[in-house]
Amino acid sequence: MSLNEMPSAQRTHIGFFGCRNAGKSSLVNAVTGQAMSIVSDVKGTTTDPVSKAMELLPLGPVVVIDTPGLDDEGELGALRVKRAQDMLNRTDIAVLVVDATRGIQTEDERLLALTEEKNLPCVIAWNKADLPGALPPIQGAMAVSALTGLNVRAFKETLAGVAPRRTERRLVGDLVNTGDAVVLVCPVDESAPKGRIILPQQQAIRDLLDAGALALVTKETELRAALDRLSAPPALVVTDSQAFRIVSATVPDEIPLTSFSILMARYKGFLRTAVEGVSAVDRLKDGDRVLMAEGCTHHRQCNDIGTVKIPRWLRDYTKKDIVIETCSGQAFPDDLTPYALVIHCGGCMLTETVVTYRMNLAVKQGVPFTNYGIVIARMTGALERSLRLFPDLHEMIAGDAR
Repeated sequence: MSLNEMPSAQRTHIGFFGCRNAGKSSLVNAVTGQAMSIVSDVKGTTTDPVSKAMELLPLGPVVVIDTPGLDDEGELGALRVKRAQDMLNRTDIAVLVVDATRGIQTEDERLLALTEEKNLPCVIAWNKADLPGALPPIQGAMAVSALTGLNVRAFKETLAGVAPRRTERRLVGDLVNTGDAVVLVCPVDESAPKGRIILPQQQAIRDLLDAGALALVTKETELRAALDRLSAPPALVVTDSQAFRIVSATVPDEIPLTSFSILMARYKGFLRTAVEGVSAVDRLKDGDRVLMAEGCTHHRQCNDIGTVKIPRWLRDYTKKDIVIETCSGQAFPDDLTPYALVIHCGGCMLTETVVTYRMNLAVKQGVPFTNYGIVIARMTGALERSLRLFPDLHEMIAGDAR
């Protein structure tokens, strides 16, 4: 990803669903104006979800997802259907593609029920409406033809009309004023990406620029020198969670301090749940299972944060023989009840839809849900300080301490 590209996590995700040979892939190609998916008369040509980030007017930046048929057969077919249904959990707008010559099928009705259950916007494309013998569209469906382009432009306008309007959130810019100096602490170790900084750090810099603030970027080893060179204390220090211990010891207590991970949890809408869930760390017992969930699928280094560092710190902190399990990317268990705690990454590479689904799944199943940065802050004794920026959450933590 170049610095000029919008991350997929900030794009509207549009998933195309339907039975085999309903014309999902053909409609995807017609809507996008690209040969994104392979098209064939053979049933089951699309065997795995296919995703592509693009600009789609009038929606803007999107990720389009083509999925396998909902009526696939056999043991392998059942797995493909499960993969298709799983895509609903990362979809902001669902498109149900129905073959107009066949009408609504049982599998289509199940998909519609799932979208209703998830409160997910769904648009029904009554495809192949140009063919002889095509049935009239059911109520709420739009007659289209991927072959002739019938109503494809109007269909895109309909998608734009149902796109979710999310509450505008700021990562950090709303916490400072124009002209404020903000120090961003970005450690560079063996796990740091070569030649670049990670996405939350990029986003923080851009948000501070938009706010008219002054962003000073440094490593934890140069933090003391950076603070000494400022003519006045910074309005805020934001650190990578891994450096919480050294940074909190270096930054005077009167200077506000938080972490990129805590800011990202707020940005994604699950900070309160994560703060509520972190107390479970102190209740872990021997044999308890903890799920470490990471949104990206980077190449793991020898001292990886999710699979090495936090598990080691957890065992040192709790003094318990806990079992650590991991998942990454789009993989996430449907059943979380075997776990005493779910510790998620900041979610910078996942959409708010995905993170919210995972959070709600844990809450529904009664499993505490928190994130990397909040757990690290708890274990290093920095959590109370890192939440002072958010009075209601700070009071909750302070109350626990009392």
